[in-house]
Amino acid sequence: MTHSTRSAAEASPVDAGSALQDSPDAAAIRQRFVLSGPVADYDPRVTPIRGDLADIALAGRFFAPHYVAPQLHRVKADGAMLRKAGNRDAEAVSQLLAGEGFALLDSAGEWGWGYGVHDGYCGYVLLDGLTRDDAEPTHVVHVRRALVFAEPSIKTPVVASLPMGARIAVQGVSECGRFFAVEGGWMSVRHALGLDALTCDPVDRALQLIGAPYLWGGRSGDALDCSGLVQLVLMLAGHAAPRDSDQQRDALGRALADPEPLQRGDLVFFPGHVGIMADADTLVHANAHWMQVVAEPLADVIARFPEDTPQPVLARKRIG
Repeated sequence: MTHSTRSAAEASPVDAGSALQDSPDAAAIRQRFVLSGPVADYDPRVTPIRGDLADIALAGRFFAPHYVAPQLHRVKADGAMLRKAGNRDAEAVSQLLAGEGFALLDSAGEWGWGYGVHDGYCGYVLLDGLTRDDAEPTHVVHVRRALVFAEPSIKTPVVASLPMGARIAVQGVSECGRFFAVEGGWMSVRHALGLDALTCDPVDRALQLIGAPYLWGGRSGDALDCSGLVQLVLMLAGHAAPRDSDQQRDALGRALADPEPLQRGDLVFFPGHVGIMADADTLVHANAHWMQVVAEPLADVIARFPEDTPQPVLARKRIG
């Protein structure tokens, strides 16, 4: 519901997937929220509300028949796609990476509905991709793919691998100091960065991803889309970024005046697209034209837009 006149709904913090109960005990702890006027339009991509329920944090601002307290889950090592509907054939809208948090609001069958804790993006995810048992992540993979060895030695078997962006809980350091102990094995200390020390060069990380396949909704080192790439490399540099390119255009950085030349690290926004500058002339971007991450002249990207495109470059932004 986008607009509401004066309406009221009752709310209590309940487990995800359960409805409010009309019992004397529940009534004693329920709080009545009143909407006193029209509700402003909202972005459904990042506003956890459906026709039947909403996150309890929205009570008092949006009307819903039920309000639900989210249950925090973590994403398993394989990651999970976030979809528009609870159907394996539904369009992917984003991707949840290993170790990231997911706020579960409802579940039915094999599907859960909620939002990623890192960016608030809403959607449906297969429940078998989530867990409540994993430890709190301490580090994030900052290379394109990190190998996990059976023992703290590169000569032992590889038991797993994790893509750029995966979050892990480091359990200790090997005696030699060259490996982190992680779930299932050992990873090079050079391949994971503490979540409290995100200082990567975003352009350097984007260049590492050249050749990675283009995937609609993807945002890991394995495969990703344009805004997924930007969100990923900025996260590794310590900048929280929204998920989609229009959201990033509105939220990130300082708009450059027309005379200001582009420089390394600047973001360039197009209709439905975004990339990051490697230098004053070269754009790094994941795109469906090449179906992979490439670095190419910005002028070539602009030239591919139809001649009748009113404004190929919508904005140029610089991250502080």
